[in-house]
Amino acid sequence: MISCTEFIPAYSELFRFLDKKGGKKAVVKFWENLSDAFLGNLRDLAEKKGLAGCFEYWGHTLNEEAADFRMELDEDNGIFSIEIRDCPSKGRLLKEKHIEPYEFYCEHCDTLYRRVLEPLGFGYEYDFSKCDRARCRLIIKKSIS
Repeated sequence: MISCTEFIPAYSELFRFLDKKGGKKAVVKFWENLSDAFLGNLRDLAEKKGLAGCFEYWGHTLNEEAADFRMELDEDNGIFSIEIRDCPSKGRLLKEKHIEPYEFYCEHCDTLYRRVLEPLGFGYEYDFSKCDRARCRLIIKKSIS
């Protein structure tokens, strides 16, 4: 069976193709459609379990992707964070010699997950300042009820 990481260069090239055809707006629309169609499991976990549901979702997903990451769940202060120390997706793109990563590649994570969590009332912050080294940080704050 082929792993999901084998598709990473194809994703990057698809994003580039969509950008060429319709600009970044077309790429973001594609990401929004992906979010709406495929992230019901995150939505359900976050609705039912709050930040613990987010922890459960990403714990499974990031392990499945073989990411080097650290997660913290501080329910007393209503904060869940993920530090990606080595993103297998962006890391693979940075190592590829025959393609250049789509310029806004890392933003797909922001669009996909923000679209699910903000409507549920969660605060959501992404730090992409280290994406050139396949690193990022996500902070989700407990919804205000």
